[in-house]
Amino acid sequence: MPRALNCEKRASAIEENRRFYEALWSGCRLSRPESFNTWPLISSLVPGCPIRLEVGPGLRPRLPLKGTHFLDLSQTVVDRLRKGGGVATPGDATRLPFPDGFFDLVCAFDLLEHLEDDREALKELRRVLSFGGVLLVSVPLHGCLFSDFDRLVGHVRRYHPGNLLALFGEHGLTLQSSAPFGMEAAHPKLLRFGMRMLTTHPGQSLFVYNWLLLPLALLFQKRLAFSPGLVDTCRLSEIVLFLRAN
Repeated sequence: MPRALNCEKRASAIEENRRFYEALWSGCRLSRPESFNTWPLISSLVPGCPIRLEVGPGLRPRLPLKGTHFLDLSQTVVDRLRKGGGVATPGDATRLPFPDGFFDLVCAFDLLEHLEDDREALKELRRVLSFGGVLLVSVPLHGCLFSDFDRLVGHVRRYHPGNLLALFGEHGLTLQSSAPFGMEAAHPKLLRFGMRMLTTHPGQSLFVYNWLLLPLALLFQKRLAFSPGLVDTCRLSEIVLFLRAN
């Protein structure tokens, strides 16, 4: 694809994500990191990782606000994270404004699937990570599951499990362990109903999601069950990976 078309496609994806998530976050409250099933792992890592970064957290950060650097496309998010005590910067994951090897821990949950140039983002995530530092990443799996919902929330792709080890290996990252992640896919009829409501009544739908559905989902989260290497992905729609920089 010509460079100009690549840039145009990348800009389009960024703007679509920016519009969707500005609307989402404008009516959302800032979640506490302790509310998520990632917290037992995060809380065990934080004492040994004083310099840390989370990229694209939205208003659902997984790292503790105080003492953590955040980068997000949304100015709404940046302002709210700053107010909560975070060191937040507006920016693009493919051009991180930080020095090489600066962070002990970097998190990128539900990020890479939104980016046209995911390899450039991975290159940047590895660049700012210290040798031996930890990268936590989550991605959706199986291209055959790509749906209208993926398009609505700004996904560019889903990942083939067999390609993940090579993808991270290309960027100097070694997989230590992984776990099933995210919520199970909705029933097709319920998904279609939700899509229709988001299209016809976006304001009301986002309100219901932010203030009713998400709190309920948090109550019924399953504890993350990490296994060495890559877990069996046959029946998974999303995965979280624990990687180290080498």
